[in-house]
Amino acid sequence: MTQRIGIAGITGRMGRLLAEEVPAAGATLSGGIGRAGTANPAPAGARLFPGITELATVSDVVIDFTNAATAQATASLMAASGKAWILGSSGLSLADEAAVEVAARSIPVVYASNFSAGVNLVLALCERMGAALPAEQYDAEIVEMHHRQKVDAPSGTAIGMGRGVAKGRGQKLEDVMESGRHGHTGARKTGAIGFAALRGGQVVGEHTLIFASGTEHIALTHRAFDRRTFATGAVRAALWAAGRKPGLYSMMDVLGM
Repeated sequence: MTQRIGIAGITGRMGRLLAEEVPAAGATLSGGIGRAGTANPAPAGARLFPGITELATVSDVVIDFTNAATAQATASLMAASGKAWILGSSGLSLADEAAVEVAARSIPVVYASNFSAGVNLVLALCERMGAALPAEQYDAEIVEMHHRQKVDAPSGTAIGMGRGVAKGRGQKLEDVMESGRHGHTGARKTGAIGFAALRGGQVVGEHTLIFASGTEHIALTHRAFDRRTFATGAVRAALWAAGRKPGLYSMMDVLGM
């Protein structure tokens, strides 16, 4: 049976790419939810629904690339629907993520900061490098750049990289994160994981993790040139998640890593 995939945010840039990738993967586009207040039309042939509950009713899986402001409400409604949820919204707070975890007790949820296969390989390397390069000797800094329209910083992918480094070092990112340094900050704290966010032009996404010691620098970089890589990965996750047991999954689970 062909999987039915719905798209929350179907009138946005990612939503339109997802609408193309769903049939390309052999699945059925069940419809979508448009962005509130947008003048963008839905992709040709796509049925629009008034809310997430109505969309989930006609779908086996819902892919959600909307925004953090809707995460908690959507988590509750998706849990009630019993359908799989693929969440790619960035900028979620700890409270938002807690709501996602609660939903995952009832439905399969794939929550990822980035659905690119390449980025997820990088995230795995971040953890291994964090474990291998001691915080007392190697300062970890993450630099990311995105298009000028991006509303959250640091990016979800940058946060994911930081979490990987912190996990490798047996830490929680929240305890060692330094972001947006400005003014007279004093010397860098040993063990801190620093973040710098750049915005400009139409950069799809660039992320670099730097380990700097007194004797060497190591840089791990990923550059995305087309948003389609995120759409392809999200559809792959949707096909994987349909029919799974409830649980909170990552893109690494989808990739079998």
